[in-house]
Amino acid sequence: MRSARAGTGRSTRAALPAGPPPAAPAHGAADPADPAQPPDLADLADLADPADPVHPADPAVDPVEPEDPADPATAPRRAGAVWPVLAALGLLLAALAAGVCVGPAPIPVSQVAESLIAHLPWHPAEPVPQVDSAIVWLIRLPRVLLGALVGAMLAGGGAAYQGVFRNPLADPYLLGVAAGAGLGATAVIVTGGSFALLPVAAFGGAAFAVALTYSLGASAGRAGQGSGRSSSTASILLAGVAVAALLTAAQTYLQQARAQSLQVIYAWILGGLSGATWSQAGLILPYVAASAVALIAHRRLLDVLRVGESEAGTLGVNVARLRLTVVVAATLGTAAAVSVSGLIGFVGIIVPHAVRLTAGPSYRIVLPVSMLGGAAFLVLADIAARTVQPGTEVPIGVITAAVGAPFFLFVLRSRRARRASA
Repeated sequence: MRSARAGTGRSTRAALPAGPPPAAPAHGAADPADPAQPPDLADLADLADPADPVHPADPAVDPVEPEDPADPATAPRRAGAVWPVLAALGLLLAALAAGVCVGPAPIPVSQVAESLIAHLPWHPAEPVPQVDSAIVWLIRLPRVLLGALVGAMLAGGGAAYQGVFRNPLADPYLLGVAAGAGLGATAVIVTGGSFALLPVAAFGGAAFAVALTYSLGASAGRAGQGSGRSSSTASILLAGVAVAALLTAAQTYLQQARAQSLQVIYAWILGGLSGATWSQAGLILPYVAASAVALIAHRRLLDVLRVGESEAGTLGVNVARLRLTVVVAATLGTAAAVSVSGLIGFVGIIVPHAVRLTAGPSYRIVLPVSMLGGAAFLVLADIAARTVQPGTEVPIGVITAAVGAPFFLFVLRSRRARRASA
């Protein structure tokens, strides 16, 4: 009997095809042969272990393996990511130079350069006119640097929100940042408080609005999952709409109660950098830096999230923790930016879309290039705001809306045309 069973086992093994058996695809994972698969799904193959496609999500394990610098297969991808960053960096440097040199007061480029060099600690004092030096060093340079910080954070926050919520229309004000900041600033203005408290109140209002939105949306999402409904992403977005409407109503009530303050309130709502100082730039720099580092550190996980929440969980990503981390980081930087610049729209939408159209959809490129491109865009918009109408200054929110709305319509029309021709 033993020999018969052994012979049967040998015959069965001989009938099997050589090589390892094909692995069954994970539940919910995309089939590479499926024509409906997203075209960029192959780029995510290096983010998971192909030998273990059905391993459950483990929050203690980082599924992203670091790239081997010596691996020649990763060299083309690294080279493809470097050129967009270098191009955006060059655009930012050109915008910074133009922002310092261009303004209502005509100052020769040589005088601008001498004014900047004269403040270097190792350079001897240069005979620079005091008025020109004050305009360059105390007015233009802090304004340009503050505009770069605000633009980088608005664009980076918009790209992060679009990635974590998988919504191309998401912007930094999605979860009530604008409404909360506007309410805090309005409260300071109508109560006659010191304008030094305005950034603090705007920051606190924005942070409170997002915390309220996320707590309400996450709790509603958990309750919905228990009854068989979808994930908490939609609940968070709907909670953001409700919280923004509530805070906007409170802001409108305060405005109507103190009608004499409407001009100051609307000037802040439209956004501007006219009161930029070195202290304001130093105030938001730590928040912007911490937010930018956190967002860039999670850019590869946002690429995994592009295939879907359930698929990302199958690949080992803790989706809830990723969403919370990205939302907190983006909100922290956005609230800091809004607190000193007011509400500047469209930057968080048009810049990430422009980057995707020119450099591809991968967040390994979209996030850093959006930050550099957003900084350059807002600096150029500020140049237009202070030069397009001689003798006065146009609110920078008007400039960004005038550029952003046609661009957004162009993006929508282009997508519809590509879909119709497919």
